[in-house]
Amino acid sequence: SQLTGVTAGGENDFVASGTIPNGQTVILKTDGTVTPVAISGTPTSAGSPVTFETQTCNWISATFDSNSNKVVIAYEDNGNSNYGTAIVGTVSGTTISFGSPVVYASVDSNYNSIVFDSNSNKVVIAYYDQTNTAGKGIVGTVSGTSISFGSPTAFISRNANPIRMTYTESGKVVIVYRDSGNSYHAYAIVGAVSGTSISFGNQTKFNDSNTSDLDVTWDSNEVKVVIVYQDNANNSYPTARIGSISGTSISFSSNEVPIASVGCYDIHGEFDSTNNKIVVAYVDQNDGNAGKAAVGTVSGTSISFGTPVEFDSDVNYISMAYNSTTQRMHINYADNDNSGSGTAIDGAVSGTTISFGTPVVFKSGQIYYGEEGSTFDSNAGKVVHAYRAAATGEAVVITSTSQQTNLTTENYIGIAAEAIANGATGKVNILGGVNSGQTGLTTAKTYYVQNNGSLATSAGNPSVVAGTSISSTK
Repeated sequence: SQLTGVTAGGENDFVASGTIPNGQTVILKTDGTVTPVAISGTPTSAGSPVTFETQTCNWISATFDSNSNKVVIAYEDNGNSNYGTAIVGTVSGTTISFGSPVVYASVDSNYNSIVFDSNSNKVVIAYYDQTNTAGKGIVGTVSGTSISFGSPTAFISRNANPIRMTYTESGKVVIVYRDSGNSYHAYAIVGAVSGTSISFGNQTKFNDSNTSDLDVTWDSNEVKVVIVYQDNANNSYPTARIGSISGTSISFSSNEVPIASVGCYDIHGEFDSTNNKIVVAYVDQNDGNAGKAAVGTVSGTSISFGTPVEFDSDVNYISMAYNSTTQRMHINYADNDNSGSGTAIDGAVSGTTISFGTPVVFKSGQIYYGEEGSTFDSNAGKVVHAYRAAATGEAVVITSTSQQTNLTTENYIGIAAEAIANGATGKVNILGGVNSGQTGLTTAKTYYVQNNGSLATSAGNPSVVAGTSISSTK
């Protein structure tokens, strides 16, 4: 007991590099000091909004044409008889400039959804022709800052809304929608682009109930379509289903997978091509309309999800895009706790969870109709978000977070057994030790260190085991 420098088993003294709270996960630096596991880097920022339409506009959707390095926005122009309209934008730094708007459908055009077909270097717009009561698709060709279109083709001759679309591969798109002629059950249909035309296979049902909200994305790793939707037959739970494409046909897995046991709306899905995960964002009606996101893993015709993570307490008009340059999932939304202001936030996927950075306001005051308005400009390495302001259509360039974790599979050393000031020596629980500085643990679970230093029961990326919980605090 009179000796100094002797520590208990599973515990050691280290010098702190930076302030370390009690219970904090730490890494060992090359100089022998320890520092907290953390994420660092440049936070999300936004340029100034740019007007692309001087009148009100609805049903706004955006895509990136990687052949011409242009952003294309489709929308319903309320100042021009609600005609379906498209406009081409060029990103430069933190701003975007536009050519002249082009009418692609001289009809009342609702629920516009636009994608880029990288096989034919064409854009495809799916929309509901309210004038003629039909769901239609049309192919566009970008040239400079303008765009021209072929003739539309109907994929259903009755009311179809909402409409969402994704590009898959080899000139195929998948459109999902509600069919009014079949009790608003949910269907999918495959379209094939040829030249400036598009043709369709037969529609296939994927949900046997009235489906209010839906979205679709493409998992290029598993070569599967992932559809997410509000399942009104099951308490409006956010739900996912896997589709397989063969030619111009699509078939679905037999099981529908609830993402969470809560009522939802405004649901969206996006593929993280770095981690090969699906991120689904939605409004949780059971939790004050909180915005939440869950990470899904596709395996064959099955999908499983981690625990949803909240990114804001009261939202709507959610839109998503994945920034492959910074490897961050980007979510835009109206923040209802801040007068509906346009807000952006980035999240990093790690294992089956996602951690978010700090939100940034890109537009003060209420925004609308931007649910399909986000796209990633891979040439500029920026996300562009288009939306309706009070009386105009606007777009903003958002610079995504370029943050990285300092955690590796080799440098993790343990958990601080006490608070340690910068430059001071303190105790760290290492292999074989018991740390008592935790809260909210579930007993008898393996916990993993996350990229931001927190603990979770699912592995992060990299996968680093912190230890086994022996109580809620140890």
